[in-house]
Amino acid sequence: MKRYISIMLVVLMLNSMCLLSFSATAAELDPTAMSSGENSDTETITVPQIYITTADGNGTLLQKEDDYVEASITIKDTDSSVITDNIQFKVRGNSTAAPSVTKKAFTFKFESKKNVLNMGKAKKWALLANAFDPTLMRNYIAFDFAQKMELDFTSQQRFVELWLDGSYRGCYVLTEPVEEGSTRVDIDIDSNDGMKDFLIELEADRVEEEVSYFSAGEMRFAVKEPEEPNDEQLAYISSTMNDILNIIKKGDQEEISKKIDIQSFTRYYLLNELVKTLDFGYSSVFFYYKDDILYCGPVWDYDLAAGNVTSSYSEASKSAADPNGLYAAYRNFYRHLTAYSWFVSEIRATCVQYYDYIYNITAKGGLMDTLIDTYGDVFDRNYNEAGWSPSTQWSTLQMTPFATFSENVEFLREWIYNRGVWLRNHYDLYRTAGLCGDSNSDRTISIMDATLIQMHLAEIMKLDGKGLLCGDSDRNGALTIVDATRIQLFLVHKIQNL
Repeated sequence: MKRYISIMLVVLMLNSMCLLSFSATAAELDPTAMSSGENSDTETITVPQIYITTADGNGTLLQKEDDYVEASITIKDTDSSVITDNIQFKVRGNSTAAPSVTKKAFTFKFESKKNVLNMGKAKKWALLANAFDPTLMRNYIAFDFAQKMELDFTSQQRFVELWLDGSYRGCYVLTEPVEEGSTRVDIDIDSNDGMKDFLIELEADRVEEEVSYFSAGEMRFAVKEPEEPNDEQLAYISSTMNDILNIIKKGDQEEISKKIDIQSFTRYYLLNELVKTLDFGYSSVFFYYKDDILYCGPVWDYDLAAGNVTSSYSEASKSAADPNGLYAAYRNFYRHLTAYSWFVSEIRATCVQYYDYIYNITAKGGLMDTLIDTYGDVFDRNYNEAGWSPSTQWSTLQMTPFATFSENVEFLREWIYNRGVWLRNHYDLYRTAGLCGDSNSDRTISIMDATLIQMHLAEIMKLDGKGLLCGDSDRNGALTIVDATRIQLFLVHKIQNL
């Protein structure tokens, strides 16, 4: 009996050792194990982490022509919540999907709708690589501005880190692709035999199978929703768009306002004129028709924008690369709309409304600084651990990037700042009734105006009898040019926002 018990104990010990060995091996093979900047479950992670394992294990070699492959996915959010499921997975994009671009963008879709990272329930999701943008921030900034202006159906976005078949692929943006849906572009494409609402994309010359195209004047569009329109639906969409274009060409403000949403058109314009996205006359420019009105958006694809364009490729690229001058004004519907003074006045009013946001993008402590402070470690791992180089030129349309991430960031900061100054001057944003702050009535805002205002304020009173002057904004006991500048900026922006 004792011998039997001893044998059983030996068997149990061997089984335990085998289980421990298997667990160790599984941990080593688990793509979610600690690697490339990942933290354990007990530690805080900066951004969500996504692990995708393809059925054949060749995810890093996939090309666009491979279409969907079977895969599994695990998504770990910063709040420790986890989604694990099977998906279909493929390379997405056009120029970004070229064989020479090794940091690919991807699309994945679930069998049923999932609420991913609290962005609403949907089956299909996009992983943007931002390969063409060495700062990794241009798309994020553009989408953030669109959300600030409340452009409907702007895709939500989250910076994430991606592991693909055990290989750390760096920083991506998980976002909602442009498509119809209750949590996406909420339009009705089923009523009246599909001849009611629709979603279209400006597509100058690209041809893809199973995509329907039509022309409206000098513009060519691809029908995105409904996905496969029949001949009758396509004729309806084409006729509707040609009617709208003809009304726009006539220039009657009241009639145009009945057919297009002026607010979305001016806000969409301001965003695209600010960043001068090269694609604005070619592709990735969306419009949707809802309840008999044409709207702009959703916004999409801003990696070749904000100066990240070679000036030598074409006249269009030369214009897009320059922070001065108009660009969006000469493309698609805007080549007609910006010819009307009333529409330009609407643009100027929109620019006045959102200029503080534009200024804050590059200001000290503003959006760019916040993104770097928050995601700097993720950006760093993208280059130093995933192995991508900020100096790689992936596209002939892309500007020649600088050698380091910080140099590329400073170029972007300077470009947007200069662009904002040019727009401010072009639309005469300091022009108000009486020109706010023009204390000597010379129709310009200058240091003399600030000095006169400061002198006036200083003469009014002292605050506490201890020499603390009214207007001493930095509390140094003296009135200086710093105080005058701060007061002048406050007054200008305060009255413009009334």
